[in-house]
Amino acid sequence: MRRPDQLVHSRARVRPRYALLPLEGFPTSRIPSWPSCEARVLAAPALGARFVQYLFDIPAGKGTGQGLALDEAFGYLISGSIDVTVRGQRATLQPGGFFFAPENAEWTLRATQASQLLLLRKRFEPSGLHRAAEPAPLIGDAAAVPALPYMDNPHARLQTLIPDELQYDLAMNIFTFDPGHGLPYVETHVMEHGLLVLQGKGMYYLNGEWMEVEKDDFIWMGPYCPQSFYATGPTAAKYIYYKNVNREIPL
Repeated sequence: MRRPDQLVHSRARVRPRYALLPLEGFPTSRIPSWPSCEARVLAAPALGARFVQYLFDIPAGKGTGQGLALDEAFGYLISGSIDVTVRGQRATLQPGGFFFAPENAEWTLRATQASQLLLLRKRFEPSGLHRAAEPAPLIGDAAAVPALPYMDNPHARLQTLIPDELQYDLAMNIFTFDPGHGLPYVETHVMEHGLLVLQGKGMYYLNGEWMEVEKDDFIWMGPYCPQSFYATGPTAAKYIYYKNVNREIPL
């Protein structure tokens, strides 16, 4: 935040196909089902996204007691400690812990200390397959998920937090890039992304323009937005991102 006697500048960019949104530009909101918690709405249909993504600051002893039964939900703990229950499965999550709740699954969450949580909501898209398996609840820890070399580059590592199986209509992945490494080409695809930079900094290519990004920046990428990334700075860059997968394209 700048002093009153300074000019106001921002790296924020909002375009039809993408948005780059530094955390400092998000005022906090209140959500009825998250009492006493501060929410930043990172992405929403008003932006052009077909999902909602929040960043919650949760005081110790607070959380949510009802979940959001009509939607799927995925949570990733950035800091603190939380107790989470998803359809009867209970666990205590530390930073890097995550959970997935299918639609209509009862889930609750309560912080045991001041915590920050990234939460995604989306409407479930049935596969249309006869007797297709329903998505199962998940509770896990990113530290236990293998970080595999991406396209044979050990300096670019991908973690797949949700199994790549047809019952799931979403992916949540973590990419880690050592300095000077990044994606090997410019991607252009039908999936959209909600991306939060977890550490480090780098250059992101969005629809023909390279721009600097750093920890706590959020990026929304719509369908067919050309995109790429490479890491800069003295430490590895890491980001977590959502994409919609495994479904027919509606007409």
